[in-house]
Amino acid sequence: MIIDIYGVPTYKEVNPAYFATVTFPFLFAVMFGDIGHGFLLFLMASVLCLFGQSLSKRIKSLGDFYKLRYMLLLMGFFSTYCGFLYNDFMGIPLNLFGSCYNLITG
Repeated sequence: MIIDIYGVPTYKEVNPAYFATVTFPFLFAVMFGDIGHGFLLFLMASVLCLFGQSLSKRIKSLGDFYKLRYMLLLMGFFSTYCGFLYNDFMGIPLNLFGSCYNLITG
C-alpha cells in the first residue's frame, strides 16, 4: 500500500515493498526509540494481530489500523529494542547497563 503510490512494478522489476516493510519500522525506531512507547505500540499491535478481526467488525475506525497491524508490530518491537539501546523510558533516561568508561577525577 505504501509503495503502490509510486506505481506498481512491471515484469522483471524489483518490488521495493519488501525492503520498505523491514527498513521503515527500523528507521522509525531509530528516530523514536523508547522502551515505554515502543512497548505500548507493540502491545496494541499484538492485540490487533490476535483479536483484530472481531474488533474491526465492532469498531469501524480500527479498519485502517487492522490493515497495518504487522507494520505496527514491527515498529513497536524495534522501538522497544532501540529504547533499550538508548536507555530511555517514556522520556526518562535510565542507567540500566552502567558505563564502560572509567572516570578518573582529580
